[in-house]
Amino acid sequence: MTSTFRIGCNGRGAQQSSLQRPVALEEASIDEQFRLVKEAGVFDYFDRLPSAENLDEYRKAIDKYDLPVLTASWFYRLGENDGSISDNLGIAKEIGASLHNIMIYTRHADGHVLRNEEIVDCYLRAYDEGLKIGVEPTFELHVNMWSEDFRRVTPVATEVQRRGLSFNLTLDYSHVNFKIGNAEEQDVSGVREDVEAGRLILDPFEPGNLCDEWLSMGIVRWMQVRSAAPNGPRNIWSRFNPNNVIAAVPNDATDTNRVGDPGRGILYPFTKPLAGEWHSAWHAYKLEPTKEVVRKVLRHHKNDPAKRLKFITTEMINLPDYAHNAKFSLIGQNAAIAQFVRDTWAEIDSSVA
Repeated sequence: MTSTFRIGCNGRGAQQSSLQRPVALEEASIDEQFRLVKEAGVFDYFDRLPSAENLDEYRKAIDKYDLPVLTASWFYRLGENDGSISDNLGIAKEIGASLHNIMIYTRHADGHVLRNEEIVDCYLRAYDEGLKIGVEPTFELHVNMWSEDFRRVTPVATEVQRRGLSFNLTLDYSHVNFKIGNAEEQDVSGVREDVEAGRLILDPFEPGNLCDEWLSMGIVRWMQVRSAAPNGPRNIWSRFNPNNVIAAVPNDATDTNRVGDPGRGILYPFTKPLAGEWHSAWHAYKLEPTKEVVRKVLRHHKNDPAKRLKFITTEMINLPDYAHNAKFSLIGQNAAIAQFVRDTWAEIDSSVA
């Protein structure tokens, strides 16, 4: 496809789900996940962080399906087992990944909201440790994490750059798109007043939007693509349970008031569901913000001399805020997004600037 970026699939999206077998929190075997991603025919690699206990299973699947692991993600709470970032950077290196995506909870283990300086210090430590072993850290735009207040990304990135280092952002704009027109979710981010006053632009079609801001800073190192509709429907087929250890759901103490609530609407099917496959009405036009972000990132990449974009992963996953209990093919949805990315890049790459 291109020598400048590769396309992968998040292992949480590797399920051959259907009307008869809805998307489950319980995951397929590692071998089955690799098989599904390989047989989709549109992916260059597998995206997942192994545990120390299943490294051998990953190695066997990598060899069996000739499908490398090039990226790996995990979530962390500062002040709680702080050595785990170092440990996981090492595991990422061991399995062959060159980027480790890091999600940092908004609150420290002692309960205080992390200051920007603490996020910067964490990034600098991870960057220093990762540099020694050839694994770059990249900090993700993600709900439940410090970056759910979107206004914090630019000052944190700017401070890292002021120190003379590159700031790597994992851009998952679904976490912005689903809040467009959603006052309740904007309140969760603390950005509603700024959005309503026009000081913060979420819509990727509007001038001055966040996607353009971050691309102009040269910080987007990894793009994750999940289709999400502005003010899209909540996942009424799944009820939130933060203690569900089967799916390794991030256990955030601030989410205790969500127990029993339907999942947040951070996923909208990329292809039209058949009757009974989805809980809500579906309209193709609601995919346009997702597609526009892909177009923007790829157009920027074509004209970027530094070619900062290294990886793209599809992120239609099985958790309650996403596709849990949906009855479409989860791997099929991921494959459709990957094909869209490939087709869009082919069109952009062949165009005359």
